[in-house]
Amino acid sequence: MAFPIVTRTLHRHVDIDGLRVFYRESVPETEQAPVLLLLHGFPSASHQYRRLIDALGAHYRLIAPDMPGFGHSDAPEGPLTFDRLAGVMAGFVERLRLDHFVLYVFDYGAPVGFRLALRHPERIAGLVVQNGNAYEEGLSPIMRNLIALQPGPDGEKTAREMLTLPTTRHQYEAGTTDVQLVSPDSWVLDQYFLDKPERARPQIELLMDYRHNVDHYPEWQEWLRTQAPPTLITWGRDDMFFPEPGARAYLRDLPHAELHVFPTGHFALEEYLPEIAPLIAGFLDSAWKLVSPR
Repeated sequence: MAFPIVTRTLHRHVDIDGLRVFYRESVPETEQAPVLLLLHGFPSASHQYRRLIDALGAHYRLIAPDMPGFGHSDAPEGPLTFDRLAGVMAGFVERLRLDHFVLYVFDYGAPVGFRLALRHPERIAGLVVQNGNAYEEGLSPIMRNLIALQPGPDGEKTAREMLTLPTTRHQYEAGTTDVQLVSPDSWVLDQYFLDKPERARPQIELLMDYRHNVDHYPEWQEWLRTQAPPTLITWGRDDMFFPEPGARAYLRDLPHAELHVFPTGHFALEEYLPEIAPLIAGFLDSAWKLVSPR
């Protein structure tokens, strides 16, 4: 019986601006393998991609960092904003010498990833967008309420509710077709990190800062129009935060993007990895052909 090639995954830390940043990196069969940088969302970390890394990592170099304040990475001192996350991730890209890569953006990873893309557009070989919003029509009522949060007791109370176990679990299960396909390991591990005493402050700061991302939407849309990166969009239709109109809005600026919508929620890979992984593999193969040899 022939068995598929099993992925080897490295688990490392690297120092970026005085912060220990954890990341997972697959070991592909060839050093010339396409590179995919995976940016996670709230309230998760790189572990949300572990099954995707297992599925594709033998043939592609998949790199998934834990952003500061998430997972196994340090929680920074001082205010944590999306600008600061992007700055650390820019240092991470430099440290790993990622001259070219396909960028996977999801949830919080979208505002961080688009900031990276604007800094160094020449490095972006393509985009995989999975429920990573850049358009106002992609904001659900829940998201609009979060964007309206203001510093103060009322805003902080609402933000703290986002850090509780029932909310964490609901983010994984809401909108799914078959909840049995969602591993409880995911939301239990997320909650383990959220419950660390030093994690509440940076998470609340990011929730309060999210509204500033909306101000950048026109800038990111202009980048999409002018750079026209090869783009694959895979979207959970019934996302409680970023519903389907957010996926279709990309086609205004990227009319040649490949769009696939799945009947699931926010964490689409939990339920539809077998369908999405081959799409990503095919996209990586085609996008990487456009990268000039270095």
